[in-house]
Amino acid sequence: MTEGPTSDEERRAAGMRTRREVLGDVHVDRAVAATTPFTADFQDFITRTAWGDLWQRPGLTRRERSLLTLAITASLRHWDEFALHVRAAVNNGVTDEEIAEALQHCAIYAGVPAANHAFAVARPILEELRGA
Repeated sequence: MTEGPTSDEERRAAGMRTRREVLGDVHVDRAVAATTPFTADFQDFITRTAWGDLWQRPGLTRRERSLLTLAITASLRHWDEFALHVRAAVNNGVTDEEIAEALQHCAIYAGVPAANHAFAVARPILEELRGA
């Protein structure tokens, strides 16, 4: 693995940059504004570890990470997270056709009901993003 951010502050800063680039300022600003003393440590944790560590790794592109995230969240039926990452995938250059292919793949490995619902969640988001 190549050398990435090492201190917590460097990981936090890199994570926040990536989080904003992938999820968008509107979502991140809303999440930051909703942070409470109860959730502050968790917000810091996901910024440093998910976005500052995992999404910084060189082994996969952001597009590939987005497709994996869509497949995993659909398979686990985490619909709010799935919807968030449909938008993130588009931000990372994933096409509608590639999202559909990932969901087709999920139908075999995670089940048709999960894939069917994922298509239902993704369709209006993609239509909104594409202006349809």
